[in-house]
Amino acid sequence: MTTIRDRSFDSISNKFSKNIYGTAKGKIREAVLRRDLTEHITWLGKDKSKRILDVGGGQGQLALFLAAQGHHVTLIDISSEMLGEARKTADMLGLSEQLTTIHASIHELPVLALGHFDLVMCHAVLEWLVEQQKALAALKDCLAEEGKLSLMYYNQEAQRFANVIYGNFDYVQKDLKVKKKVSLNPNQPLSAIQVATWLNELSLNIIDKTGVRCFHDYMRNLTKANESFEELLALELKYNRQEPYASLGRYTHLVCSGPTLDYALST
Repeated sequence: MTTIRDRSFDSISNKFSKNIYGTAKGKIREAVLRRDLTEHITWLGKDKSKRILDVGGGQGQLALFLAAQGHHVTLIDISSEMLGEARKTADMLGLSEQLTTIHASIHELPVLALGHFDLVMCHAVLEWLVEQQKALAALKDCLAEEGKLSLMYYNQEAQRFANVIYGNFDYVQKDLKVKKKVSLNPNQPLSAIQVATWLNELSLNIIDKTGVRCFHDYMRNLTKANESFEELLALELKYNRQEPYASLGRYTHLVCSGPTLDYALST
């Protein structure tokens, strides 16, 4: 019997750069998150720089984007190789003072005792973990009183829908389980209902939902995605907060607040 374990990406940093960050799908993901995060950081107020925690942020693309805006970002990742790339880029951009890197896993957050943050980001991490609910609780504990959680997860419903379209009927019938895992294919995709239940149990309120790659992953001709990338990106950004498209995104991006902020908004 195969034991499911949390996934580390040491030794494949270059593969990530080539197969994810440098592709149309990676560029769409980054553009969507940049837009969403910029809007929510602005909502938190422009009077001071924010204290931001990026858990599992890899090579630091979003961390450095936010650091360049004057915020201080603590970047945590289980891959020392990924963190090395992030520090190298920070040095090159003159952002070293704005970025702190810590080599640790999400499950080490309680013992790290880093304090509280205005924004906690965790993108494309939960689907690689075994104890997903425990990880969510650790993220919540890092939120400041009026902080926000930016959570992006691999959408199980979209994965199932796409594989039916691709004709992978046996895979779908086996509940998306295979004996041999593809190296960059998430171990534990999440369902929207399960995530909503966990967030509710933690008293975290979903205040914004965005689909990430609502169209790209269903295209029959991916060459077209590269040739007409700007047109495709414009359509993704236009429709990815509207249903049913938001729920069809290969990833789902949620922005959540705690009960204190929710109460303040309602009074």
